[in-house]
Order: sequence, then structure tokens, then C-alpha cells
Amino acid sequence: MNPPLRISLSLLVLLSLAGSGLHGATRSWKNSSGRVVEAEYVGMKGDSVLLKLTSGQTVPYPLTQLSPEDQDFIKSLATGGAAPAAPTGGSRIPVDQRTWPALVEVPAKSVEIAAVDESPAARKFVYQSEAFEFTSQARLAPSMMKEVARTFEATKSLVEALPWGILCRPPEGRSRFLAALYETREDYLAAGGPELSGGVYSSGDKIFKIPFQSLGLKRLGKTYTRDDNFSNGTLVHEITHQLMDDYLAFLPKWVIEGTAEYTEMLPYKAGVFRASAHKNGMKEDADVWERQEGFVLQIDSLEKMMTMNRDQWDAECSTAQKMRDMYHRSQLLVYYFCHLDDDSRGARFIRFMEAVHGEVAALRSFFADPRVKRMEGGRFSYPRDFPPPDMKPETAPFKHLGILIAERPWPRLAQEIVDGYKGIGVKVSVR
Repeated sequence: MNPPLRISLSLLVLLSLAGSGLHGATRSWKNSSGRVVEAEYVGMKGDSVLLKLTSGQTVPYPLTQLSPEDQDFIKSLATGGAAPAAPTGGSRIPVDQRTWPALVEVPAKSVEIAAVDESPAARKFVYQSEAFEFTSQARLAPSMMKEVARTFEATKSLVEALPWGILCRPPEGRSRFLAALYETREDYLAAGGPELSGGVYSSGDKIFKIPFQSLGLKRLGKTYTRDDNFSNGTLVHEITHQLMDDYLAFLPKWVIEGTAEYTEMLPYKAGVFRASAHKNGMKEDADVWERQEGFVLQIDSLEKMMTMNRDQWDAECSTAQKMRDMYHRSQLLVYYFCHLDDDSRGARFIRFMEAVHGEVAALRSFFADPRVKRMEGGRFSYPRDFPPPDMKPETAPFKHLGILIAERPWPRLAQEIVDGYKGIGVKVSVR
């Protein structure tokens, strides 16, 4: 008779790190001594939880040896509570094997809606799709909530499918990404929504906040219906920020906004992104910028644009028009590095994003270490001989910029950007 399989959570960590190098876990699991492992919940076997490691191996772990929070999570499933969250990022494909997707379609199961809480007196209605939890101020019919969730889940599918290597993982301690839906614009502004915005991802509380109007919802009698002429552009942009939250501290602002503009640029309809139409999308956007907005397709100082810190960026975005122009320049740069640079397959940008992922993984490992103690207000303590990875806004976003520049003098890189756009029929000026 074979001995029963007994494995400590610390050993699970070692197995996951020593596995195939793939990182596709759904949530963080912690045992009673504080050790953490990333794994996907599979089910129960007797009194043990079945956890699927990033190596692909599924192992049982005694429920009683998990943290109280994880035990409560498992028990909530058994009592009809929230279903486990969706996989937050599929298996990570080696850099040299990544390709650009053609069509990205949201899986039907991702937009199955569960009503978790409905409290009319409190104006609180909570719904869940596979990877998102929505708190609405008004009751929405399942079919309508499904339409709202479709854009969120489709954007997640897109970000995961792009060869940037992003792991879409909810914030620590949450099983899903959170979104707050406000019935009126006044409610949205009262909740902290910026005056000139139609929706915003708040990195402080890590909640996507958006009024009904920006979701394409309009009142029809006592219920809400969807506006057929509604555009999802801004919505996709902000969802991209939410999905990439772990990476933002390690990215220059032009990459942060440029990647969100990139996903917004791709043609989208009914849960399907036509990612292969990126060139037409870029050319159409450039044409609209010139003809309708009067924007000149130029970057006056490439070095300044690519090395701009947060304070400098904010100074450049002092008005709505200046901010719009900075977003356009960011999109031009991200598109160039994704599709026009070097081999036209975005190899440098993919390697850059992989290096950034390494910083994210290092930070996750740092906070998973039991020597690190979290405190209120986002503060934390750690031993002097165990410092955290560099998160300083002056340096962290630019640590791997050299991968993109590839030792090219700024004038040479500027000319290559001009030539790259010339090759697809777009006239751009870069200095």
C-alpha cells in the first residue's frame, strides 16, 4: 500500500518555482505559518483542498493547515457562496514562442452572471462574472449585466492573449477584480471620480469606478437598456490599467498609457477583439487625430518623452488637450515598438515586458516572505538585510528601458520610428 501523499506548503512553493517556469496561478494560498503559494483551486478530496501548481501538477493539501481566510473561502463555496475566481493569466509562454493573436474572443463561461447580493434599500446590488465583481447602485437584469461584464472579461482575454506576458491577477486578498457602477454622474463624482472623466481605475483602492452612462446604460421606464451606439473605447482603456496594476510601478508613463491606448485601438464587437487589424486601427486613429482634432503627428523630443518621470508627465498634461496629445504620442511609441521596430514582431518590446514581469515577480516574492509585515495605510516593515525591490518612481520605471533603445543614439532611433511609420503610409515627425 502506498503511503498517503503529504506535502508542506513551503514545498509547494519550491515545486512551483522549480517547475516549467510557467506562472498561471489563480490566487495566493497561505498556510497557518504564513507560507504562500500561487495555485489554482481544483476541488476537494476528502478533507484536503486540491491545488493545481504552476508546474501543472495537482496536489492535495489539508484544509485545516490553511490560513483562516483560505478556510473561510473554501467553506463559502460549500455553502453556496461566491464561486472561485477565474484563472488570472494562463500559462506563460516562453518569450521566443509568443505570437500576436488574430481574433480574441471571450469564453462564454466567463460572462455567466451570479447575483451575490441585492439590497434595494442600500442601493447595493453585487454581481459576479468569472474574474470580476460588480457593485451596482441599481438592479440590472442578468442579460444586461452580462453585456456589461462582456467588455470587462473580453479585455482580460485580450491582455492575456497579447505577447506582453501579463499575468492578470486580482489584488492581494481578493479573488476578483472589483468594479463600482454608479447610477448617476453625480454619484460617480461624489465617490471620487475625476470631473472630466467618464470612468477611472483607482490604484489606491484598486477599484474601477464608472457611471452608468459610460457603460452605455440608459433608463427605459423602470429598467435600464443598452445604447446600441455606445463606444467601449474609454472602458477598455481603463480596464487595461486595472488588469496591469501590478506592472504600473515598473513602467514609464508612456508605456502605461500607450498600452491602454493600444487595446482601445483594436476593433471590438460583442466580446471579440480583431487584434490582427492593428495596422488599420493605428492608421484610422492617426487620420482621425489629424482631420478631426488637429493633432500633428510628431514627437518633439524622443528622449524626453521616453524618460519622463511622473511629475514631468503630470506637468505636460496640464490641460485636457495636452493630456490627449500625450496619449496619442504614447500610442505611437507603443505601436512602433510592438509592430514596426526591428523584426516587425515586437521582439524588443516583448523582452522589455518580460524584464518588467521579473520585477513584478520579485515584488510578489518579497511580500510573500514571512519576514515582511504589512501595516495599515499600505505601509510595511522588513529586516534591514532583506530590502524590497526598487519601487522608486524616479528609477524603477526606467530600469529596463535599455532593452528598447538597444544602444541606439536618440537621433538614430527617432529616424527609425519615422521610417517605420512611413512603411505603413503614416507620416510622423520625431526629433
